[in-house]
Amino acid sequence: MKRIFGAKNNKEPPPSIQDASDRINKRGDSVEDKVKRLDAELCKYKEQIKRTRPGPAQEAIKARAMRVLKQKKMYEGQRDMLYNQTFNLDQVSFAAEGLKDAQQTMTALKSANKELKGMMKTVKIQDIDNLQDDMMDLMDESSEIQETLGRSYNVPDDIDEDDLMGELDALEADMGNETEADGVPSYLQPDKEPDLADELNLPAPPVGHTGAPPGRAQAEDEWGLPAVPRASLRG
Repeated sequence: MKRIFGAKNNKEPPPSIQDASDRINKRGDSVEDKVKRLDAELCKYKEQIKRTRPGPAQEAIKARAMRVLKQKKMYEGQRDMLYNQTFNLDQVSFAAEGLKDAQQTMTALKSANKELKGMMKTVKIQDIDNLQDDMMDLMDESSEIQETLGRSYNVPDDIDEDDLMGELDALEADMGNETEADGVPSYLQPDKEPDLADELNLPAPPVGHTGAPPGRAQAEDEWGLPAVPRASLRG
């Protein structure tokens, strides 16, 4: 059968965008290297033309330089064409990657939507409302319990509020009178101790009498004590 109809040819898979881009980039780099070598050769010819006198030798150098310059222009055209192809392939690659990302995003959104729908089936709004109502009732009961436990046992129930307000007004009036009299309430003023000297009526101590004979003032040292005579110091 294979002899009659022939065997099926196994075709190779088409190259991917990345493979084609890499191959073209390599060709572009190779052409770029050739352009750089031609630039270096042109610089040499330029220096030779400067050093050579006008004549047949200089014209021959110029002819070689023109040939190299033409090659350079040709390679530059090929390089630009290859780089344009690479740019187009990069754009196609970016578009393909964007589509892949969009497909993955849609798949993830569909999966999340399915999970949310399944979760919403287990959660009911009415159950949440009932739970909130129960919590409010529990909080009200807790507040009532706290108020009940916080009642005071020492205050009788038959105290009139008007009597309490009257006592407070009277207390404020008394405190105001004490403050106006001395500027400071009596309970904040310092205790005044009686002056014993005034009560005993003692005479004032003598001033300037040191026991020396009248009319002769006794000398004093630097500490205010009677000075020792010099004769006693000589001994």
